[in-house]
Amino acid sequence: MPDRAPQPVDRQLPTDEARDLISLVRDIAQHEIAPKAAEEEGAGHFPREVFTLLSRAGLLGLPYGSEHGGADQPYEVYLQVLEELAAARLTVGLGVSVHTLASYALATYGTKEQQVEHLPAMLGGGLLGAYCLSEPSSGSDAASLRTRAVRDGDDWVITGTKAWITHGGVADFYTVMARTGEEGPRGITAFLVPADAEGVSAAAPEKKMGMKGSPTAQVHFDGVRVPDGRRIGDEGQGFAIALSALDSGRLGIAACAIGVAQAALDEAVGYATGRQQFGRPIADFQGLRFMLADMATQIEAGRALYLAAARLRDAGRPFAKQAAMAKLHCTDTAMKVTIDAVQVLGGYGYTADFPAERYMREAKVLQIVEGTNQIQRMVIARHLAGPETR
Repeated sequence: MPDRAPQPVDRQLPTDEARDLISLVRDIAQHEIAPKAAEEEGAGHFPREVFTLLSRAGLLGLPYGSEHGGADQPYEVYLQVLEELAAARLTVGLGVSVHTLASYALATYGTKEQQVEHLPAMLGGGLLGAYCLSEPSSGSDAASLRTRAVRDGDDWVITGTKAWITHGGVADFYTVMARTGEEGPRGITAFLVPADAEGVSAAAPEKKMGMKGSPTAQVHFDGVRVPDGRRIGDEGQGFAIALSALDSGRLGIAACAIGVAQAALDEAVGYATGRQQFGRPIADFQGLRFMLADMATQIEAGRALYLAAARLRDAGRPFAKQAAMAKLHCTDTAMKVTIDAVQVLGGYGYTADFPAERYMREAKVLQIVEGTNQIQRMVIARHLAGPETR
């Protein structure tokens, strides 16, 4: 057993309500999520019951308006909730981030009538969402998507396949980007598609190196008919909606990455202060002490970066560049910190008896999802030097 128990992150929160919220999240994480994480991840079990609990606790609609079932929390607070959840189990933290991403289009671009009809169930009624942009042949080049929606009277008929969909096959609704017009970004429209609509199906989940409890699957739309009342925004506005959602979603990934990194650091510190070699704790050796210090410093830098971007967003200021920076730095930090945590534990770090190896496997995907880190560098560079010349 470690001699030094990890201490909770000392958070700077704007209100007493936010502090109470973090206390609630920590209680749920400690008692309902973390104790089952290793076993359920190993078994590939998706914890739908946890998401039901989070919905009942009001934690699936934190950054959205209370008039529709949200909690009116600033992103500065919402992201720290995500970090706490991801530290307990990334499947849960990332799942909440994806659900928030899937709800963004309707909450931000939907009509008042659409919001009144759908948002209460999405934000606090136990539903779980998924975001459908990527396809088998269009990942980073999302504007080349081929899923098509054709107008038929007052309905749209959607046909195509989406790929790499978190919650594919278990979601209750899909926010779908489909081509309704010309090639390129101006021909894409957003739709809210119920998962039980005729023609919606999911392939078997992908077999992944990590996050085995979170299903990632292709979702097929075979002539799925949806009314025009489920079109979100204007025709041709879908790609702009998708990019706007991803700016916010990248902050969610950044927060989840810092959560995983913090969990790995806590594991490393606990082990290093309890493990005895040569008659003293291995944490006494300067090589390890410096490694732990570097891990902690990078985590604090990442947390400050994502919070700075969140505060820009909360103030209504541009934050796309800072969101890309946060996603890039925080996910690279998670990868480095989790690798170092395995090294601190030595041979034990390479076994499934300790969570360090799981953290390392999970961290890798965060450098890929919602825009690879190579894409983030392109986004940042465009803000600095302008678009690439052709």
